[in-house]
Amino acid sequence: MTGSEASPSFRLAYVPGVTPSKWVRIWNERLPDVPLTLVQVSATEAPDTLRDGGADAGLVRIPADRGGLTAIPLYTETTVVVVPKDHLVAAVDEVSTADLADEIVLHPLDDTLDWEALPGRPAFERPATTADAVELVAAGIGVLVVPQSLARLHHRKDLTYRPVTDAPASRVALSWPEADPTPDLVEHFIGIVRGRTVNSTRGPQRDTQDAKGGSRGAAAGKAATGRNARGGATGGKGGTAKSGAGKGSTAKGGRGAGPAKGARTAKGAKGGRRRP
Repeated sequence: MTGSEASPSFRLAYVPGVTPSKWVRIWNERLPDVPLTLVQVSATEAPDTLRDGGADAGLVRIPADRGGLTAIPLYTETTVVVVPKDHLVAAVDEVSTADLADEIVLHPLDDTLDWEALPGRPAFERPATTADAVELVAAGIGVLVVPQSLARLHHRKDLTYRPVTDAPASRVALSWPEADPTPDLVEHFIGIVRGRTVNSTRGPQRDTQDAKGGSRGAAAGKAATGRNARGGATGGKGGTAKSGAGKGSTAKGGRGAGPAKGARTAKGAKGGRRRP
């Protein structure tokens, strides 16, 4: 590398509630010479951050504006309702959206849930952020429906949450700008989030090449095994006739074949007699 070339680096965007620490640790173990920089963005900012080159890849929430982006869904979160600890909802294990019909349900501008129809009664004004909505819940203004990780992120001692059984779910995905081929470092991170081991982590296009090579190797091994089997390497009905095993030769085409003595022993065992 010349002095004019920049050292490789990888920028990973992530949205609130997503915890990339495990994957970052594995990255640092496997690619210690390639620094990984975390870029925290809001769920609404994430797609534009990726399209504008502000990050190489991102852990985002979908549905989202995915124009010009590729995404691999990773997991789906449970949706919960955040309420004060003394609220009636806190006395049950789970609720439905119908149970919230009489509640003021806060709907922050950065909401990531894909609602067809919001439950409950709308607030007079939409909070700007989920954090602002949590403060309003604590003040007794209303309740808030969010992905569980966001409820944990904004945890307060005076609040609790319960699953909402029929609310839309939030999916977390790994996303990056469309490119052909996919950049090397993005391929490495894909391998990490998919749980590949260090020996199976592969760069771009090597997945296909390795798969083809493995298929050819397996086919060659199968063919070799077939030739040895036909050559009658060992006892039973092994090498007779074409292989000439009965004449003391090894199997045809099989250097590692057993001697003719093995074939005679098998034959003798089958007939119940042994030659002196």
